[in-house]
Amino acid sequence: MSRRPFTAVLAANTISIAGSSLTLIGVPWFVLQTTGSAGRAGVVAFCATLPIIVAALVGGPVIDRIGRRRVSAASDLICALAVGAIPLLHYAGLLEFWMLCALMALGGLVHTPGLTARYVLLPDLAEHAGTTLVRAASLYDAVSRGARMIGAALAGVLIAAFGAETVLLLDAATFGASALLVTAFLRGVPAAEPQRAAGKVSFAVYRAELAEGWRFLTRSRLLMGITVMVMMTNGLDQGWSSVLLPVHARDALGGATAMGLLVSLFGGSALLGALLYGAWGERFPRRTVFAAAFLASGATRFVVAAFTDTTLPLAVTMALAGLGAGMLNPILSTVMYEQVPDQLRSRVSGVTTAGCELTMPMGGLAAGLLVDGFGAAKALLLFGGTYLLTTLAPLVFPAWRAMNAKGTGDADDVSRTERPLPGSAREGRSPHPSAK
Repeated sequence: MSRRPFTAVLAANTISIAGSSLTLIGVPWFVLQTTGSAGRAGVVAFCATLPIIVAALVGGPVIDRIGRRRVSAASDLICALAVGAIPLLHYAGLLEFWMLCALMALGGLVHTPGLTARYVLLPDLAEHAGTTLVRAASLYDAVSRGARMIGAALAGVLIAAFGAETVLLLDAATFGASALLVTAFLRGVPAAEPQRAAGKVSFAVYRAELAEGWRFLTRSRLLMGITVMVMMTNGLDQGWSSVLLPVHARDALGGATAMGLLVSLFGGSALLGALLYGAWGERFPRRTVFAAAFLASGATRFVVAAFTDTTLPLAVTMALAGLGAGMLNPILSTVMYEQVPDQLRSRVSGVTTAGCELTMPMGGLAAGLLVDGFGAAKALLLFGGTYLLTTLAPLVFPAWRAMNAKGTGDADDVSRTERPLPGSAREGRSPHPSAK
């Protein structure tokens, strides 16, 4: 057993996500500073997130063919070039608005396959590290949350001191460091290399593999319910992070430093929530914890921001919301790993990611248009009310009861009854939920 590959992936994810947090704050602030328009900030968010859906939709079979290590490294390198080009073109006086949108679209297109490639490696790396899947998933999410906290705090300070352009250059450097870690420490890990079990490469086989992921998802009521719910909340969260919070921070809270503080509080509390769930979460029903955590972490942020012009009430709300949010991903990751067979993990993860991110482009765009048309307060209340209705789903629909059945949900029934596709990795082998 060796902990080095697992540690390297955690470190790479930490560095990459910390850098992405810089961009999460830096790009909206850059747009608001240079254009003064919430609508244009929404357009940039739309351009950055629309390609994510395409990449997630078709990426699963590509990740398996090329290899998870190579996809992760290439993704980070291209993101470094795309993000770094924004301030460099700005300094040279050459940056046009369409160029900013195109560079953000390029980054969005390649970033998701890299995250997916590292994510689907987690069960294998946890097994080699000699730890349980639940603990590995909680630790993976905890370091991601911690990275967002550090990145957000750093972004607020750097923007106030040096400007948004410096933040984007630092983000480019973090992507490069992540690529180096993955390239160096995942070499020789079988699960990280190209998967040849699916046979000869052809468009027909690729299409069959992609359809296989979609079919598995649509026949699992639990996974479909999760995907639809997270699809809605991701769109609302995108509107919050890319438009609503930056505008509220600019107009009422004093600037980028306050925004960085709020995002850091959310991330730090989420880190604590993930660690707490990793230590004691298995003692409680997943569905109950998941529903309570989502209710606490969702609509409250929007409502408090709509009714307060000071930092303290929203800071307390963000801290409490982060505590609940930190428990969500460990639960979802564990359910996904248990329900989806190992050989389908990249494909199913790709299509679920595409589904979960389907509304993200519209979330940022809608938030920008609503702020320009009706004001920030009304936009915040509309988003918060929609968020509250969405997060009631686990308490209303019976399919969510399967979340408490460890490895025995309806996805397991699908995997045992569905006929394998010719030439797929499932042929000649009975798939089963992976709990590595």
